[in-house]
Amino acid sequence: MSGLEEEAMKAVEEKMSKAGLEGNLRIIACSPQKALAESYLANITNSFAQLNFYKYGNVLKENKKNQERLISDFIHRYFEPAYSLVVNSEEAVSLMHLPTSGCLAPHINWLHSRSAPPPLNLPKEGIVLGISNYRGEKQDVRMKVNDRRRHMYIIGKSGTGKSTLMQNMIIQDVANGDGVCVIDPHGDLVEYVLGHLPKNRAEDVILFDPANLERPLGLNMLEFDSAEQKTFVINEMIAIFDKLYDLKATGGPMFEQYMRNAMLLLMEDPASGATLLEVPRVLADESFRAFKLSKCQNPLVKDFWEKEAQKAGGEASLANIVPYITSKLTPFVYSDVMRPIISQSKSSFNFREAMDSKKIILLNLTKGKIGEMSSNLLGMVMIGKLLMGALSRVNVAESERQDFFLYIDEFQNFITDTVGIILSEARKYKLDLIIGHQFIAQLVKNNDTKIRDAVLGNVGTLAAFRLGPEDTEVMAKQFAPVFNERDLLNIPRHNLYLKLLIDGQNAPAFNIQPLPPTPGDPKLAESIKQLSSLKYGRPRAEVEAEVLERIKMTGGSVEDFKLA
Repeated sequence: MSGLEEEAMKAVEEKMSKAGLEGNLRIIACSPQKALAESYLANITNSFAQLNFYKYGNVLKENKKNQERLISDFIHRYFEPAYSLVVNSEEAVSLMHLPTSGCLAPHINWLHSRSAPPPLNLPKEGIVLGISNYRGEKQDVRMKVNDRRRHMYIIGKSGTGKSTLMQNMIIQDVANGDGVCVIDPHGDLVEYVLGHLPKNRAEDVILFDPANLERPLGLNMLEFDSAEQKTFVINEMIAIFDKLYDLKATGGPMFEQYMRNAMLLLMEDPASGATLLEVPRVLADESFRAFKLSKCQNPLVKDFWEKEAQKAGGEASLANIVPYITSKLTPFVYSDVMRPIISQSKSSFNFREAMDSKKIILLNLTKGKIGEMSSNLLGMVMIGKLLMGALSRVNVAESERQDFFLYIDEFQNFITDTVGIILSEARKYKLDLIIGHQFIAQLVKNNDTKIRDAVLGNVGTLAAFRLGPEDTEVMAKQFAPVFNERDLLNIPRHNLYLKLLIDGQNAPAFNIQPLPPTPGDPKLAESIKQLSSLKYGRPRAEVEAEVLERIKMTGGSVEDFKLA
């Protein structure tokens, strides 16, 4: 063969190496003026001339047909073998000129993140998480109660819709008559829930708002119901102070030793005062400590204060170590907001009873009103109290335990080992956790990934809104193979990817839209606030009088109260 023939054969082989397609190419132009329509038609037709390969006589040639027949074939996409055009896949793409990301076509609606169909076995019962809209087919996405006991984890950038998802879930739980607790460090979530509560559940609301200075609710952090709970309470308090102050750097074993023995001594006789307010007194006031020791029945605690603490140098030595410990209590004891709350001997409500009777506990821990440290302290104490109440259900048959849903927004502020225990053990006691925050690094402290691993390793249902670049690498493994890192980085606002637990099994991930928020009733919210304050709060003057009476009973004076 000649060189030209060999070149032609190579072109034929190249074309035949790809899949061949048979089709018709029709062009129609219309305009109110015939001349203008013909001009459009000529321009479009001429644009295909660049694909002609005249060297081998391979060209796209125009064939004019009957106009009515052509329009009918165009509309119905009829295939006409007489005008068949054989092209391979590469040539077909060239003919259609599919747009690319570099193509400046402003009217193209680009797909920034993929969508996926919901699983075929979507639950028909349970609360509605949102709507799946896949290729025009809309379905409610529900979640069963049994699957909720394996907990739910929500992550996403600020403003992407995490709180909206939580709002809808809380309102449905309340409407279903279930018990819930909402821990909100901003206040907006609690305010939304208050405006959407049904009137028949107004009596069930316990609103814990530390900013209510007139009628503060009591929260005794050292309160316990049984001897078994005493160790739990003390360990929890030390863990909380470790979270607040990083005791490995600022406390050490000395802080834990004196703090633990001070709390144990106080809890030996709760009637004479066993609150956070008394901890500085038992350390600094020799006469108060002597009074408490006279009531103490624990030989180990008595030996510590009467022998070990005395051997360390007596009261003079103790006076040197006291400020080192009490300085960590000062922000709470000296606070006009916190003191009436933590100084009440009896908490305003019993957490176990609240869980069993399906109460609605709303914690409005707005940092702007009470400060970040106070907000974190109260939130962590509440979580510990709820876990203690859940674990005490061991004396009730599992079938008789009521589900109680704990919602924690921005939950990185309230992380202790308690969260890990709830994730791994609370399912049997029907304490169901729904937690949300912004990025994974918030769960890692001093390279300790224990909480992050507990979350990703134990939660049953994952919900991801738009993520940052650092988080997509971790979360893409959870949503693979359906979605990748690019998808998680570009999820549209108020959309999320969901890996739903269905009957104990994780279904493939898919995308949903949460239900939109609805306007609430401000008047109803205000009425519920007042009702809760009257039922569970106490006048501030009454609280202060009780504390003063307690101080006098233990040999103190008015100056001790003023100092506190």
